[in-house]
This record gives sequence, structure tokens and C-alpha cells, in this order.
Amino acid sequence: MYNYLTGYDTFKEMGQLKNSLNKEEPVISINGLHKSFGDLEVLKGIDFNLYRGENVAVLGKSGTGKSVLIKIIAGLLKPDKGEVMVLGQKVAQLSTKELDILRLRIGFSFQNSALYDSMTVYQNLAFPLTMNRKNMNKKEVDEAVNGVLDAVGLKDKNKEMPSDLSGGQRKRIGIARTLILKPEIMLYDEPTSGLDPITSAEIIDLINRVREKYNTSSIIITHDLTCAKNTANRIAMLNNGKFLKIGNFDEVFNAESVNEQIKGFFNYNFINNHESIIQ
Repeated sequence: MYNYLTGYDTFKEMGQLKNSLNKEEPVISINGLHKSFGDLEVLKGIDFNLYRGENVAVLGKSGTGKSVLIKIIAGLLKPDKGEVMVLGQKVAQLSTKELDILRLRIGFSFQNSALYDSMTVYQNLAFPLTMNRKNMNKKEVDEAVNGVLDAVGLKDKNKEMPSDLSGGQRKRIGIARTLILKPEIMLYDEPTSGLDPITSAEIIDLINRVREKYNTSSIIITHDLTCAKNTANRIAMLNNGKFLKIGNFDEVFNAESVNEQIKGFFNYNFINNHESIIQ
């Protein structure tokens, strides 16, 4: 089925994108990561690399530490132990100013889109530029806003208020706002949460389109197995503070080798076998 947003035969040509990653160049490298909140140990020794041009979906039930992981990567939380390197820099050793500069290279797509309700779509998208690219003139800002709106298929929505948009449109505008600064890394927090199947498919296509157009590397936090299967080069299954398994979709969910925790997550998604997931 041809998709108007990306120009792909939906989910069919994504394999061509998955062959473009560079396994010799990690953009995120995590070693021995631990994080606790009081007596609650959330992350218990995480080791992980994200390579340039790669999408990795981090799966796990609520409370397993998925959001904590990406907040540590973005420098929003400090680890108790271990090392996190992002784009060649040790995050924990950066000054506040250095961390702010690094964050400009990381796009964070929030689960609730985090748009400013009092601003139009145009103002929401222009805001990061006016705050961080003060040398840009009005024409350049307009071109940048129109460019990202076109990339997410919502070029006619620049004058709308967030309250006038559907849930899927707000998600796409949220992604557009992260793209406006041309990040090298994208962090997606539950990008298809709360969306109907058709809108979810559009977001899945958009995530792949973003990777192709902007050459991003991405971590996708999700409960949605269809999203994971159709966006990710690798799946990282997080449970009880550790990665149970990392590999492609079939390697992680292979019925012959899958453990009970992974099988439970698979059944939690109300899917009886992989063949029922969109190919």
C-alpha cells in the first residue's frame, strides 16, 4: 500500500533503510550503567551501543526503566555508576553549558508532544530557532518551519493551535519541532501511544522517513510491537533493570529460544505469533 506521507510501499521498502547503518561508529555508548531512586534499583548494569544510522527499539513493561535510560542519555538524570558517551562526549563530565550544546544535537520527542498550548504550530516550531539560532533572519526561520512541516506532511497547519489538531497531528508536530534543529540523534518516547492503527502506521512511516531524510540515529521507547518491528534494526528487551536480549525482531522473539519474560511481553501485546504483525 503506497503511503502519501513517505512515498513508500508501507513497511515493504524499509529493509533498504536498515542496510545503511555504520556498525563501526557508535553515536551512543553505554557501559555498566546503574541508576537507583532511594532503595529502588531501576537500572542494574546496562551495556549498549547505538550506531550511526541505526534505529533501536527499547521494549519493556511500564516501570522497567526505559524512560530513565533515555533521560540519562539526554543528561536529564545522572547515573549512579557507569559511563554514558554521546557523540564522543562523556555526558556526566560535561559542564552545564557543554551539556546544553550537546542537547542541541539530540532530538527528544515526548510522549505527549509537549507543545505550547498558547502558541500556534508555526510559533511552536520557530521557538527553538529563535532561542538557539539567533543569527537566523525571518525568511530563514520561515523556510526552516515550512521545511519540517512538509517533512511531516502538515504544511497547511502552520496557523493552527495545538488544540485544533488530532492526536496524530500533535505527535507529528512534536517530531517536527525536534527536527527543526537538525539533530543527529532522535529519542522517541512512546511515539504511537494512544493512536489508532492507521495513525500509528503513519507515525511508523514518519520515523523511517526521518531517518532517511535527516540521517538520524534513534532510540525508540515503545510498547508497540508493530512499531518496533517496522522501525528498528535491533530490539533491546529491558526487564528488571537489565537487557534480557538484544537483536533483530526474530532473534528476540524466536519461539524456540524466547524466555518467559519475553514471551510474557509478547502475549501482553495480544499477539499470538509474529506472522500476525504487519510484514
